[in-house]
Amino acid sequence: MGYIERAKEKLDALRKRDDYYILAFESSCDETAVAVVRGREILANEINSQIEIHKRFGGVVPEIASRNHILAIDALVEEALTKANITLDDVDVLAVTYGAGLLGALLVGVSYAKALAYATDKPLVGINHIKGHVCANFLAHPDLKFPFLCLLASGGHTEILDVRSYADMRVLGQTADDAAGEAFDKVARVLGLPYPGGPQIEACAKGGKDCVKLPRPFKGEKTFDFSYSGIKTAVINYVHTCEQKGVLVNKQDVAASFQARATGMLVENAIKAARKLGEKTIAVAGGVGANGALRESIEKEGKKQGIRVLLPPKYLCTDNAAMIGEAAFFAIQEGLENAPLSLDADADL
Repeated sequence: MGYIERAKEKLDALRKRDDYYILAFESSCDETAVAVVRGREILANEINSQIEIHKRFGGVVPEIASRNHILAIDALVEEALTKANITLDDVDVLAVTYGAGLLGALLVGVSYAKALAYATDKPLVGINHIKGHVCANFLAHPDLKFPFLCLLASGGHTEILDVRSYADMRVLGQTADDAAGEAFDKVARVLGLPYPGGPQIEACAKGGKDCVKLPRPFKGEKTFDFSYSGIKTAVINYVHTCEQKGVLVNKQDVAASFQARATGMLVENAIKAARKLGEKTIAVAGGVGANGALRESIEKEGKKQGIRVLLPPKYLCTDNAAMIGEAAFFAIQEGLENAPLSLDADADL
């Protein structure tokens, strides 16, 4: 019996349980992360952040990110296993993000997980990064059940998903251009704020007022789609116009106005989609889900409409490996096939 056959046999046996150990890897961008998950319980969730490394460049440099993943991943495995109080022998399944993300960065995690799976003869499950973000909500809210609506907003993706099961997540609306997190980073750069842009915009906005006129894409249209390119361009034009006229740019007001428009569109479309579908639960996912203005606004609107809004703790909104482990748990429970050792990174998944 070969590796694939043995792995399938082991997964079939695990499907009848919910107490097995999953060692998970996440390296899609600039966070090297390793976690141990058992069912809906996080036993370890170790993260090596590269923010300080990339801050000097104003954004993530792919090759530098890849090299630092290589340097960090082995030590993180040891840290995660120690914190979970288990050994590698106790691990039942390995899980890894194989897309979407930066190709070189993804390859570090995928290659490491494949090698470890083969060396230890353990099943390997490949995970879609986006589904990982969605599944973070199961770790934060043990009573959450399918189906539900998910507002996913991150640096690379902005979508409203009708989540029927792990295997069945239907896109109801998505961005036509920039992702929400991407727009936060670009606007921060225009305002001269350091990387990462999201937290910087949020902090800056606290001292400002929503008084700069910015467009509302798709206004009045019957769509759940988003667009951030026009808002970003409007901010750039506003700042350049002020500079050309010798007018001092009030960064706090610009940040507050942009944040209000960017998060307002997310909240409005998510509530609108939930009402149309008759869905009473909205789960928030992705790095932008850590934004305080978004969290406050969607909770407030949800209460008005009688919709339950689930907000994961901020550390589960940003990239982490616990969410990848939880996604693997549901992939196994739903009988999805394990990943072959030919698994490759897919940057555009």
